[in-house]
Amino acid sequence: MSGRIEVSGITARGFHGVFPEEKRDGQEFVVDIVLEADLSAAGVSDDLADTVNYAEMAALIVARIEGPSVDLIERLAALIAADILAAPASRMLVDAVTVTVHKPQAPVGVPFGDVVVRVRQERAPVPVVIALGTNLGDRHAILAVAEEAIADRVCAGMVTVSDYVETDPVGGPDQPDYLNAVAVGWTRLAPSTVLRVLHDIEADAGRTRSIQWGPRTLDLDLIQYGDPITGTDITSTAERLTLPHPRAHERGFVLVPWLDADPGASLRVDDEVIEVSSILESVDSSGVRAAAAGDPGEALDNTTGSCGCGGC
Repeated sequence: MSGRIEVSGITARGFHGVFPEEKRDGQEFVVDIVLEADLSAAGVSDDLADTVNYAEMAALIVARIEGPSVDLIERLAALIAADILAAPASRMLVDAVTVTVHKPQAPVGVPFGDVVVRVRQERAPVPVVIALGTNLGDRHAILAVAEEAIADRVCAGMVTVSDYVETDPVGGPDQPDYLNAVAVGWTRLAPSTVLRVLHDIEADAGRTRSIQWGPRTLDLDLIQYGDPITGTDITSTAERLTLPHPRAHERGFVLVPWLDADPGASLRVDDEVIEVSSILESVDSSGVRAAAAGDPGEALDNTTGSCGCGGC
């Protein structure tokens, strides 16, 4: 459930303008914002932690209006947009923000109703790492379709996908071997939105969630969001979305293809940033092997369900 949060009429006195009297005397500015965000979790949980606290957004806007003077309301709008996207309250949820700045007392020189500047700003693109897995149906075809969907619906620009690997099942009931891969790319979507889109792609592939750790048509896990080397990665301990993935550093079927897709990859583990190649040295990856060029896969059986949450 993607959605919009709109807050209108946030008013404060500022000293923005190109004329000396504007900087000396100040005037009233009015700001409206529209936040584009994933609201699906909040719609179920009824928990403020799963949405954006618009009181915090309003306080940021007032602080910017009352803050250092700028000449143009275009600049003021851009600064407000940047403040909102950088705020802790936005980092997990907000994909983009539209900021409208009204300057009703502008020195226009003729009768007028309002002066309005409106800007829309998306998040800056950040690296994203996604693990793919399947052990039902035509596994190669399923992963190929998933790759295209990730490129089209999650990432901005080129996506690099590892070679496929065949892996032994980890945990759960007896089931077929997995075909796994890792995709690395860049995204402008918030982490919560990335998760929702990945779940949508899984559903499109026919995944259901009825057997924990069981076989699945498609499993997509968000492994890491942002770059831990530059400190742009986002960490989260929320049950719905833990970042980085809490078990990625233990899983050869994630680490082996990830290193293939990005030989210089690093992962944050317990607040320490470690090269994936170093982590892999201490992980049992004996159940991970090169995949054959293609296979018929296991027959799909949607009567029993295809999945649990946490296997890949």
